[in-house]
This record gives sequence, structure tokens and C-alpha cells, in this order.
Amino acid sequence: AEGLNLCTSGSATSCEECLLIHPKCAWCSKEDFGSTKSITSRCDFLQNLIANGCAGAIESPSSSIRVVKNVPLSSKGSGQTHLDVTQITPQKVALNLRPGDQTSFRVQVRQVEDYPVDLYYLMDLSLSMNDDLDNIRNLGTKLAEEMRKLTSNFRLGFGSFVDKNISPFSYTAPRYQNNPCIGYKLFPSCVPSFGFRHLLSLTDKVDRFNEEVRKQKVSRNRDAPEGGFDAILQAAVCKEKIGWRKEASHLLVFTTDDVPHIALDGKLGGLVQPHDGQCHLNEANEYSASSQLDYPSLALLGEKLAENNIHLIFAVTKSHYILYKNFTTLIPGTTVEILHKDSKNIIELIVKAYNSIRSKVELTVWDSPEDIGLTFTATCQDGLSYPGLRKCGDLKIGDTVSFEVAVEARSCPAEDTSHTFTIKPAGFRDTLEVAVTYSCLCGCTGRAAPASGKCSGNGTYACGLCECDPGYLGARCECEEGASGDLHHALCREAEGKPLCSGRGECSCNQCLCYESEFGNIYGPFCECDDFSCARYKGVLCSGHGECHCGECKCHAGYIGDNCNCSTETDSCVSSDGQMCSGRGACVCGKCQCTEPGAFGETCEKCPTCPGVCSTKRDCIECKLFNSGRLADNQTCQKHCKDEIITTVDVLETDDPNAILCAYPVNNCVMKFTYLELPSGKSNLTVLKEPACSSAPSAVTIVLAVIGSVVLIGIILLALWKLLVTIHDRREFDRFQSERSRARYEMASNPLYRKPISTHNVEFTFNKLNKSYNGTVD
Repeated sequence: AEGLNLCTSGSATSCEECLLIHPKCAWCSKEDFGSTKSITSRCDFLQNLIANGCAGAIESPSSSIRVVKNVPLSSKGSGQTHLDVTQITPQKVALNLRPGDQTSFRVQVRQVEDYPVDLYYLMDLSLSMNDDLDNIRNLGTKLAEEMRKLTSNFRLGFGSFVDKNISPFSYTAPRYQNNPCIGYKLFPSCVPSFGFRHLLSLTDKVDRFNEEVRKQKVSRNRDAPEGGFDAILQAAVCKEKIGWRKEASHLLVFTTDDVPHIALDGKLGGLVQPHDGQCHLNEANEYSASSQLDYPSLALLGEKLAENNIHLIFAVTKSHYILYKNFTTLIPGTTVEILHKDSKNIIELIVKAYNSIRSKVELTVWDSPEDIGLTFTATCQDGLSYPGLRKCGDLKIGDTVSFEVAVEARSCPAEDTSHTFTIKPAGFRDTLEVAVTYSCLCGCTGRAAPASGKCSGNGTYACGLCECDPGYLGARCECEEGASGDLHHALCREAEGKPLCSGRGECSCNQCLCYESEFGNIYGPFCECDDFSCARYKGVLCSGHGECHCGECKCHAGYIGDNCNCSTETDSCVSSDGQMCSGRGACVCGKCQCTEPGAFGETCEKCPTCPGVCSTKRDCIECKLFNSGRLADNQTCQKHCKDEIITTVDVLETDDPNAILCAYPVNNCVMKFTYLELPSGKSNLTVLKEPACSSAPSAVTIVLAVIGSVVLIGIILLALWKLLVTIHDRREFDRFQSERSRARYEMASNPLYRKPISTHNVEFTFNKLNKSYNGTVD
């Protein structure tokens, strides 16, 4: 075995403990195994024990399987008796499991041709299903004709449901007792509400089905949800009254146009007792516990349907299809189909659902023990294996599929414990019974010798070890505890309170015998030291630069640190220019730690954002392209510029955001270049082939430009002055106009002129011809 040895590191002290560590671990029961100075682990991989000289005395049981019953698969289901029809093989196996040691067996399943079918039709008779009731009055005859195309042995039964006849689910006022439809104008007459009513046991006389359907009348409940789950459970568990045959395929067709009540809904009506999953049909074949028990849960429905091998077919209206589709994921072996509002497609629906059921096989597990793990691998008709899958679809009648079942025990139960669990295809009566026993005891344990001379007569010898009687100690029970028992133990403890021999050895009388370890040596008077428990660096003990002594690394010359990973050498930190870390960092443990922002590289030589980088790159350009500059010497140039990749171009592109643009003067011209640090650590330099030189402007152009500028400025100033004067004049004129409008004299008069004529008015009164006159004389 390579790497960690789980067997020896488990510190097993008995054969049984060893077997529990790992399925590959084995125990050596040989008496003289190992050396006298240390304890060689008796628990190890099989090949290691053989290599250490333990051949012939090894305990290493393995899991096994035995097929107890294996009747071949049947091809057809028709005949005088159907009890001998076999659809699964084998029928019984016995497993003997060692914890952790996985074993597997193959299961084959076949849907035989012409298999008997029992179909129970369960119908919602609430008021909204009245039109459906009219359309199924001759259903029995038509359905039998279609089903006999698929099987020669077909039986049909009938039952109905509405809801619990208690408030708030139904109308319970006295006036509604006999006719809950009183006052309902659309349908004034109907029968009282009921939970479930079994009307016709399974029979091959389909005319009786038609007769029972014609007798039925709808009822009325108060809320929208129906009590269909109560009816499904009773139809499943009341198998004697319903008439389910053991040798037939069981189909339960559930038709409704609304949602169902589920567990805990009954609390609204005061029903707090959960459903017990039992049959409660009275002599009148009516559900008698409707007003005592809550609605069943989905889990209880799934359990009872599977126990009685019943395929449930939900035939529901389109508006509720999604809800019932979700139910099928919670109830194994269930299908759902869309029912037309008047149930006209019920026959096509049932045939389609039956074909769908017969086209798939799904394994279920019953009573699986908690300490056993099961994994399935399906091999379907395409011949491919599907790990983790326990079902196959798209099958035809007569097709055979197989499943690889891997079984593993996770632990050992109490001694002499056995378990039995069942594997069965959903909806099938055929089962595979699996009996499990556990291989947890070693054979050498049964050969234990009490008061053995190998144990100084003071203990029981078993599996190569002595189990000392009370009062005796030692590998061979050679020491007596008595008054000095504590002394013997004290001599094997490093300090009071610490484990014997540091937990890494056994105390034989008054000295420690250290265990052997695949990792190295355990030593010391108390087994307190070893040469493998020191600090590691990248998984290497003492970084490979030191020796481990009693838990502490002793570093070689040139290395320091707890795990000897820090080198004291600085040669690797010197950059090509002779500086330590290029002057941009410090040398720590033989490696540069860059402190300059933006610097990187083994010696911090890369730094796009550092000042002076352009001058360094310039030196490399000059020496490589023009053989000039301070690095002109060829050897010096190659040494300093070995990581520079230089490319010359006619036009320098500067649109790369990661490229740094540099320039330097050359003979009254400018040489430009960009550089980019590559992930490989090299630099990509892009340089112009020729320096960029610009021609000097002519004197005439300069003079004309100056004169033009002065004239332009003068014109602008004059325009500005004119604008300011105009604005000022307009403001003065506006002010004059305002003052003029406020003057008190007319425009054509002189305020100093006065007229030379004055006018006076005199009032008088006189009588003339007995009349009075008033007047004015000027």
C-alpha cells in the first residue's frame, strides 16, 4: 500500500477493531509476530502481513452472496393459474457483509404478456361532475372491449366519493340534510353528501358496472376541494371488499375536476386524529370514519398503494394537471392524464395510462436497515448502464431489463443480528427478499484459550494477544498489579495525567514498547519522540533541508526557520545590474520581496510604472539596434537585455492601454518606443525605425502670423468698444424718455406765459312777471 496506511494508523487493539477500520485491513493471529523491542502492528494490509512473515495465520473475511431462490422469468401471464407467473429474478438472496466491503448482485425484471388486470374506477360525484356521469353510463362495456385487446383476464369495479359530511366541508344545516341542493336554481335536487361509497366489487361482468353507474346521482359540498384522498386510501386497504387479486395488476382510476383535501385540512372541521391507514368500510360499504379521522397524507397514500401493489391513475381536468403532476413525484408508481370536462376521453385516457405503466419499471426498497447502503445501476433496452438509476422506460411488453444492486454495511450491529429487506418493482406483486447477516467476528476469537500458558496462566489467549485477568499486567500477563500496580503504570508515563507510553506504545510491566510506524521511528523512554512529526513545507518534512528529531527540525547549513524553508543565501536576489532585488525590494529567505509599487519578477526587475524604466529600456534599444550607448559591449548587452524582444515599425501604434510610451532625444529629433511586459516575464519593445524629426518654420510665416494676430486682436477690441458705446447710448436715451413722460406741462405750452384776459362770474336773482330768474352777468 502506498501513502497513508489506514490499518496501522488506526491503532487497533483487537482483531474485531481491525476489521472495522477498512475492508482491506487484515489481522495477524500468529503468536511470535514482530520484534521484541517494538510492537509490530498486527493490523495491516494483507500483502504487508504476508511480507512480514504471517502467512497462514491471517484473519481477513470478505462479503459474500448466496442465491437462495431463482425461478426463471415467465413469458406470458395467461393460463389456469397466475400465482406461478414470475416477473422478477432472483426471488431470494442471502448476503454476509463485512463492514465497508461492498458486494453486488443482478436483478432482472420482465413485464409478461397477457397479465391479468383489476381496474377500480373511483369517481367524484360532486355537483360539477354531473355531465361526466351521463357520459360514463355505458363505460363498462366499451372499456372492457378496449382492455381485452391488452389482456384476456380483465375485471372492473366502481366506487364514488364527495367529501366529509361535516362543516365547513359540506352543508350540515337541517334543511340540507336530505337535499343539499335546496335553493340552488341550476340543480335543485341531489343526494346527501358522503365521504366514500364502495358500489361494485371487482368483477368480469361489466354489465353490472353499467347498472351501478346508471343508479348514481350527484351530490353537493360547500368548498371547492374534494375528499378524494379518503376514497383512494379505502380503495387501497379494503382489499377483501374491493376484491383485489394477488396475481393481477392493480389499477385505480381516480377521476375528479377539482383539488383534493390533504392531511391537516380536517382540523378546520375539528378532526385532530391522524388517519390510521386502516379499512373503515361498514356493512353498507360506506366510509364510517369520515367524521372521526383527518384526511390522509401523501406519504401514507404512497405507502398503502405500494403495499397493495396499486398503480394510481389521476384523471383530472387540464386546470389541475400541474398539481396532480407534482403529486406523482411524491407517490411512486402514479401517473396523471388530462380528462375532458365531460369525461368523453376516459377510455382513451385509461388505455394510454395503462400502456404508460406497462412501459416502465421502477424498483422500490422496503424495510432497508439504516446501517446498509444501497446503490443501483440500471441497464435498459439500449444496453447502456445508468449508475444511480433504478428505473427504465420506453419498454415493450415482454422486454427484460436488469439492475445491478450494490450493498454495503456501514457498521456492525449487535452480535447475532440479522436483517431482511425487500426489493420490488413498483406496482408488481413479485418481490426479491434479501437476508443480511454480518461478518464482524474473527475466527480466531472463537478459538480463545482461557488461563493459557502463553499468558502466564493469568489471561485468555486469543488472536495472538493476551487479555489479562483482573490484577495482572504485561504483554504476557507476567506482572501482578497488587500494591505495586500503580508503580508499574507510573514508570510508563512521562508525567502524571499523560497517557501510558504517550499513547504510542504498550506498557509491559515497567517499560514502554513503542509501536512500529510506516512513517518512521517512534522512540524515547515514554515513546514521546519520533522522526516524522516535524513541521512540513509543501508536504516535505523540514522542507528537505533538515532532519526531524523528536518533533523539532534541525536545519542544514544555510537554512533557518521552524520548517527549514528559509535560505540564508542572497545570490539569487542579485539582479542583472548588480543590485539587490534591483533596488526595489528586500531579500527574504533567498527570494526577493518587492516593496516598490508595480514591481515584480524574480529580482523585482519588472516595473512598468517605476520611474527610470524608460531609460533602462533605451539602453537596450541603443545597444541592440544601433550598437551604441553605455551597454554597447556585446556581452554586457546580451546579459542585461536577454529578456527584451525588440520590433521595429514605420508607424508606432499607441492604442494598447497596457503599453507604456517612452521617448528620448536623438540629434534634434525624438526616438519613440512602447514596451509591454509579457506574462512569460519578457518585455515586448516596439520601436520606430527612424527618429521623428520636425522641420523649422520660415521667418516670413512667423512675421505674417504675428501681424495677422495683432490686426485680429485690434479688430476684436474695436468691435468690443463699439458694442459698449452703443449699449451706453441706448441706456441714456431710455432714461431721457422716461423723464419726459413724467413732465406736468403740455408739449406746446410755455410754463412762464400767462394770458392777458381775465374772466369773472357774478351770480344774481330778479323777478319778472312773478317769475324768478337766476343768471350770470359778465
